Amino acid sequence: MDLKYLLREPENITSSTPLLVLIHGYGSNEEDLFSFVPTLPKDWLVVSFRAPKDTPYGGYAWYDIDLTNPEKYVDVEQAEAAISGIMEAIMKISNQYGLVDNPTHLCGFSQGGILSYAMALRFPQLFNKIACLSSYPEEKLLTNIVKDKKKLEQLRFFVSHGTDDAVIPIDWGRKAAELLYDLSCYFSFREYMSGHGVNQKNYMDLMTFFES
Repeated sequence: MDLKYLLREPENITSSTPLLVLIHGYGSNEEDLFSFVPTLPKDWLVVSFRAPKDTPYGGYAWYDIDLTNPEKYVDVEQAEAAISGIMEAIMKISNQYGLVDNPTHLCGFSQGGILSYAMALRFPQLFNKIACLSSYPEEKLLTNIVKDKKKLEQLRFFVSHGTDDAVIPIDWGRKAAELLYDLSCYFSFREYMSGHGVNQKNYMDLMTFFES
C-alpha cells in the first residue's frame, strides 16, 4: 500500500525530531487534519496520510462501512490492511529522515481514531501521544493488543467526543475511558457540546495536549 500524504518539515530535523501522524476520517482526505499545522509545535515533522479507498462524493476511506448494520461497521480485513499500510508508511518516513530516538504521535479523527487506538495498543513501544477524536475503540481490532502495563506506561491519550454526535454515539466513545482505565493507561477523556466534529474548545484543548 503506497499512501499519498502531505508533509510539513520543521526548519531543523535531528534523529530525535518528534513525528506527528494525522489520520483522517471516512469520506475526508489528507488536507482535513493538515489544517491543524499552523498551531502545532514548529519543531515537529507532521505527516497527513490519504486513505487508499475512494468514497462517493470524492473523499477517501480506510475501510468500507455498512451504516445499516452495526455488525459491519468495520470491514476487519480492510482495516487490518490499512493498519499495516500506515505502519509501513510511518517506518518509511522515519527511516527517510533518520528518526531513531524520537517520539511518534498519532492523531486520528473518527475512522482514523479507530485505527489509532488499534495501532497504539498493539505497538505501544513505537508511540507516545495519541489523540482520538470523535471515534471509539473497535473490539474487532483490539484482539491482539498489549496488556502489559509496563509496556503501556509511555502512552498518553487525549480522547474527545461530541455529546450530540449523530455518526458515532457518545456511548461508543465512552467505551474508550473504560478500556484505557482497565489497561492503566494515562488518558484524559473530554466531552464537548458538539456533533461529529471538533469545536473551538476541543481544538484548543487538543493543542494544549500536544504542547504539554
